[in-house]
Amino acid sequence: MRDLVIIGAGPAGMTAAVYAARKKANCLILTNNIGGMAAWSAGIENYMGYSLIPGAELMAKFEDQVEEFGIPVEYKSVEKITKENSIFNLSLQGGEVIQAKSVIVASGRSPRRLNVPNETNFIGRGVTYCATCDAPLFAKMDVAVVGGGNSALGAAEQLIKIANKVYIVSIAGWSADPVLQERILKAKNIEVYKGFEVTAIEGHDFVERIRIKSKKTEEESEFPVKGIFVEIGSEPNTNMVKGLVQLDEKQEIMVDCSNHTSVEGLFAAGDVTNVPEKQIIIAAGEGAKAALAAYDYLIRLPE
Repeated sequence: MRDLVIIGAGPAGMTAAVYAARKKANCLILTNNIGGMAAWSAGIENYMGYSLIPGAELMAKFEDQVEEFGIPVEYKSVEKITKENSIFNLSLQGGEVIQAKSVIVASGRSPRRLNVPNETNFIGRGVTYCATCDAPLFAKMDVAVVGGGNSALGAAEQLIKIANKVYIVSIAGWSADPVLQERILKAKNIEVYKGFEVTAIEGHDFVERIRIKSKKTEEESEFPVKGIFVEIGSEPNTNMVKGLVQLDEKQEIMVDCSNHTSVEGLFAAGDVTNVPEKQIIIAAGEGAKAALAAYDYLIRLPE
């Protein structure tokens, strides 16, 4: 029986683990990977203390700190969480069940991918899913933004001020807010391709070009780019708690300012929650808050 099980080892989960360990809680991290989406970033310029650091390197520093406290990490997938009386049962892939007095869900999000050749190979080498994280790294370069919603055009708005040229590719018409569309269309360094799908990403060590095809005529085109910003949305990893906790319309876990969910003893932190602005520094702070809230819950449990 664990005092606390933390699901996820991104910025929120690892920060929560360090705070829990400092309170001498008997905790365990369950995760599929270290770093989550933060580890994919080619370079991070907005995390305090570092003017520029690769995402993988920053997450490695988080991991080192977790290891210093001797916090066990098991690479296992949680399929379902249930609660019986005051005990949580975590059903893992393969049939194993782990019990805990409290749980922090910090499972993050999964970006929707294009599922085209070489996309995965170029993650961190030109393919990115976070304009806020990576846009400054592509100053004076030609880049492509894929998507037509608010996130895509928001990324394009950042990039038109930084990049040399911005290609905007969307499989259909734009659905972003009209005021945002108007601002983008005033830019002189954009080319818009509506009704086109991405068919391939090409290059050697880094992205060199993108291939697209018209949905109407099936005509194919390609153009040279150094960066491809995939902005077709992301999904919170909440399947394990569906039917247990309250989710919002985006399927994010709803939390209060102390990271409590609708289930007593179950806390959530980071990008999996309805807290606005999905940023590394915010996720880390939310992880710290969740751990302190979990500790406060644990010390009030009856013996």
